[in-house]
Amino acid sequence: MASESFDPERPDALLASKGHERDGSRGTEIDATREPLLDRSISCESYSVKAAVLPFLFPALGGLLYGYDIGATSGATISLESSTLSGTSWYDLSTVEIGLQVSGSLYGALIGSSLAFTVADFLGRRRELLTASMLYLFGALLTAFAPNFPVLVVGRFIFGIGIGLAMHAAPMYIAETSPSQIRGRLISLKELFIVFGMLLGYVTSNIYVEKVSGWRYMYASSAPIALIMGIGMWWLPPSPRWLLLCAIQGKGNTTVGRPHDASSYEEIDGILAELSYTGDEKEAGFREIFQGKCLKALIIGVGLVFFQQVTGQPSVLYYAATILKSAGFSAASDATRVSILLGLLKLIMTGVAVLLVDRLGRRPLLLGGVSGIAVSLFLLSSYYVVLNNVPIVAVIALLLYVGCYQLSFGPIGWLMISEIFPLRLRGRGLSIAVLVNFASNALVTFAFSPLEDLVGTAALFAGFGVIAVLSLVFIFFVVPETRGLTLEEIEAKIL
Repeated sequence: MASESFDPERPDALLASKGHERDGSRGTEIDATREPLLDRSISCESYSVKAAVLPFLFPALGGLLYGYDIGATSGATISLESSTLSGTSWYDLSTVEIGLQVSGSLYGALIGSSLAFTVADFLGRRRELLTASMLYLFGALLTAFAPNFPVLVVGRFIFGIGIGLAMHAAPMYIAETSPSQIRGRLISLKELFIVFGMLLGYVTSNIYVEKVSGWRYMYASSAPIALIMGIGMWWLPPSPRWLLLCAIQGKGNTTVGRPHDASSYEEIDGILAELSYTGDEKEAGFREIFQGKCLKALIIGVGLVFFQQVTGQPSVLYYAATILKSAGFSAASDATRVSILLGLLKLIMTGVAVLLVDRLGRRPLLLGGVSGIAVSLFLLSSYYVVLNNVPIVAVIALLLYVGCYQLSFGPIGWLMISEIFPLRLRGRGLSIAVLVNFASNALVTFAFSPLEDLVGTAALFAGFGVIAVLSLVFIFFVVPETRGLTLEEIEAKIL
């Protein structure tokens, strides 16, 4: 859909070339009698992988920075609390202050995903990612050069707001600019970038953890990546589907540019056909998010990200070092090395998911992976009750859990929420799903220790296992298969 004279911030540009007329009240008129995309025979066999690389790469850096923050924070906490390595006079932090330093970005992400509900459709996917990159950059530098603890916390919050916006806009932008044949692979690759970011954070922590003021270097190391992301998003065009939606809703006032080939004309015509068929020329209201197609999409998307977190993902990794140490692994005495080991496993298994998601489909990976998660959780529970003399069982359960999570909930959760919502409500619907994701993560993280004290470790992991079984039932009966379908076909055929 490129054009030599195309202005990326003018939504009417793409409509102009199709000869659509504007009236004074509603914007662009579209023939209401047109058939939906479901009944059209638009050819989408050919696509350019090379053309899809950059529209994927720069948004995916937002995921990499999210993962980096997770990986670097554990090492930064060790450095910040050390009387000899902190390089500050305020190293003696209370448990509340440590919680703010560790979870500050999570609180910020909750704020960012809440803001996305209001500003996403106004800014568009590109400008939301551009804003996220600036927040990443400013938050990283403010944290790294913080003269005192309150400034550090503010920096962590700002960085977290960037996470919330980036994790909302990146999957949408990638989904709306990707060929349907490789959409699943590209969005799953974003999860690979998150995992690679975690691994990069672990490695960076390992490098700087014994250096005076090493925590400053750990946080500052993310700034160049944020700058590259910002430059890339400034250069990339907006999502074409967002432009067309704005145009038919009458939000643009200039007509310039035209597609340069027949396939682009056909794709635009197909998108417009589905938009006009579903009545998307009217701007979405708040109540519509909880009605009709969007309600169904909301149940699917929110259900997936909720189960993604409440099956214990943050808590199982909390026990990783203890489990490996009990099995006699020498690396278990060093938390950063254990983290690198698990990071490599996560990277490998996410790579497997990337290769399989557009071949096998979403449902087989979810059903198979979550089944493995349930088995691993019950194994962990049994280890703390009857198999505590067989530590290899716990190690196998841990590795099975991590591997199966990265085959299923890890990449597929983000993929499904990026493609399941109708275009007119995609920005707001996805913001609710992202908010539930971060809120569920916070719930599991903060509730784990009190629940462990109340019911015991074995019962807690067994509870997570029961939830995993419930999530299998949810996936089997509620979650559809979207492999190979365009976003418009998903809306027409499934919702």
